[in-house]
Amino acid sequence: MDQKKRFQLLQRARLKNILKKGTLFLIIGVLLYYGIALIYATKTIYKVRYNYAVVLEDLAGKRRVVDDVGWHLRPPFFSRLELEVPLMNQELYLGGDPQEQRIISKGNIALWTSAMLTYRITDLERWGIENREPKQLFQNDFDGMVKDVMQGKTVDELISQRQALKEEIYLILKKDPINIGGPTMESKYGVEIVSFVLRNTRFGDKLAEASEEKKRREMIAEAENYAADQEASRIRKLYTAYRDSIRDFREALGFNQQNDQVLLEFLNQQKWATAYEKNLHGQNTFVLNNTSGTPPVVLPAPSALAGGVPASGKPVGEMIGTAAPEGPSLTEALKKYPWTQRQQTTR
Repeated sequence: MDQKKRFQLLQRARLKNILKKGTLFLIIGVLLYYGIALIYATKTIYKVRYNYAVVLEDLAGKRRVVDDVGWHLRPPFFSRLELEVPLMNQELYLGGDPQEQRIISKGNIALWTSAMLTYRITDLERWGIENREPKQLFQNDFDGMVKDVMQGKTVDELISQRQALKEEIYLILKKDPINIGGPTMESKYGVEIVSFVLRNTRFGDKLAEASEEKKRREMIAEAENYAADQEASRIRKLYTAYRDSIRDFREALGFNQQNDQVLLEFLNQQKWATAYEKNLHGQNTFVLNNTSGTPPVVLPAPSALAGGVPASGKPVGEMIGTAAPEGPSLTEALKKYPWTQRQQTTR
């Protein structure tokens, strides 16, 4: 029994020893974990990445730039990391937002535009130490200078001259001072302006609809003007052909300026004769070849035409289709025209 009790006491002592050691190791592990977490949270040990720099306020209150790549140690409660600065190319949007911003053009017309600036920090002392909240200050100056240029332009210049406007703004941002006699953007913030682009420029929705309607009306007016020009050209060609035919006709008959009245009356009679031939039925047109006196005109009785046959007993088609008897030629007939005879008598 004594050996059995002794063995149980040894087992209990051994188990208590293991529990004590396990608890001690657990406490040490927790303390170590929280110590590391505290060091990481306070950035007592910090890392500087490639193409990055850190602005550090040390124990004496001085601010300095740390740009050596690797791990660094600092006092945990008597210094602090103010800023981590990327040294690579960075983008800056108009209004701080990649979405389109509303601006007012020179003619008080609202437009929507978006722009982006690309820059790189070259002087960490000036960027991070001489300027408090440098990113916000740089954003405000950028917005002001770009809007000053764009709002001084007309709508046509903003929409159709994007290339020239982009280059103008780039040169202003890079070389012109913010105020007269003041520093430029690059010298004030210690940066290099790499590029500037206008991403989009457009009208508002209502103005775009009005512009489309105006374009549609201009296209309709242009089509109407083109049709009118074509019609005028056709009329000019017809007039030229008609004039040439009359001239050839006069030359063939040997007419001079004294016979113009005769020719005009003859052409007028031919016009009415052509109209009569085009519409035979229901037409009451009479072509009078002699105007020196009043010719007798006898109209058939309405009853005689009731059956569709004239008083002569011959159908209308046969009367019209009957060949005319042989007579003098056209030249002789025109020369015997009463107006010509009166002119000869007068002479």
